[in-house]
Amino acid sequence: MSRPVTLFTGQWADLPLTELAEKAATWGYDGLELACWGDHLDVLRAAEDPDYCVAQREMLQSHGLDVWAISNHLVGQAVCDRIDERHQSILPSRVWGDGDPEGVRARAAEEMKLTARAAANLGVTVVNGFTGSSIWHLLYSFPPVSDEMIDAGFFDFAERWNPILDVFDEVEVYFGLEVHPTEIAFDIVTAERALDALGNRSAFGFNYDPSHLAYQGVDCVDFILRFGSRIYHTHMKDVWWSDHPKPSGVFGGHLPFGHADRYWDFRSLGRGYVPFEEVVRALNRVGYEGPLSVEWEDVGMEREHGAAEACDFVRALEFPRSETAFDSTFSDSS
Repeated sequence: MSRPVTLFTGQWADLPLTELAEKAATWGYDGLELACWGDHLDVLRAAEDPDYCVAQREMLQSHGLDVWAISNHLVGQAVCDRIDERHQSILPSRVWGDGDPEGVRARAAEEMKLTARAAANLGVTVVNGFTGSSIWHLLYSFPPVSDEMIDAGFFDFAERWNPILDVFDEVEVYFGLEVHPTEIAFDIVTAERALDALGNRSAFGFNYDPSHLAYQGVDCVDFILRFGSRIYHTHMKDVWWSDHPKPSGVFGGHLPFGHADRYWDFRSLGRGYVPFEEVVRALNRVGYEGPLSVEWEDVGMEREHGAAEACDFVRALEFPRSETAFDSTFSDSS
């Protein structure tokens, strides 16, 4: 049986969920990965009112759609971040509150606990999201950054996320960090360190997204092979980077997406450089059976065209792994 192809609704939260569901069905998707913003999933209602969750599922089912995961990237970002005015624009007012940084972080942690309960009530076992990081600003080590400063950042991450993950364990839901710049884990090395910081507890794993690894020069296929048992969900997203020097590099030069001087940009699936054939083969090798969720971003393409195109791309690429050796028919000559 092939894996379901879903659409992450985060980039579509300006549309009512009922409207997006109707469109996604016509584009050929099997389901939606619901973002916890816009009207797509109200975390408080879902955590407290099972009937609300039933209604959301029934609405999706009326369009022939299912849901396997929800995502709360925006609130998760605030759990460990150095809070400033940027966060007010992405957080619910109940989480932002008076903007006091430690208060914001504490309220974000409580909201992530509620998100685990919301997922359980909705009948899904994966919450995807971000963690934030207290040490992202130390990425380039000048002025010199001591080992102790980095150690403190991973300690802070574990101190803040272990109580959240206790609730995930309680309700039998997994958290999938989308390994990504600005998070505690943004490549293979830091992903390993994040797992170590948490004592490798099973509630914490990854929402695999090759687009955030490839342009950095990180081996996005090796990531799958190293962390196969911890890949709880997968985003299908493409990225392009220039084959010649540009005025800006991997740090982006403070340029907006789509600027002609950027070294890299996200692209509709199949129009960038992610080696999706090898990605799918690696997912097959590690036994990943969850959704292939399209996270569509391409500043140069009309998004409805892109979403339909991306669904077709994933369906053409997806194939089940073989359960037998190709030459097994020759092994029995009797």
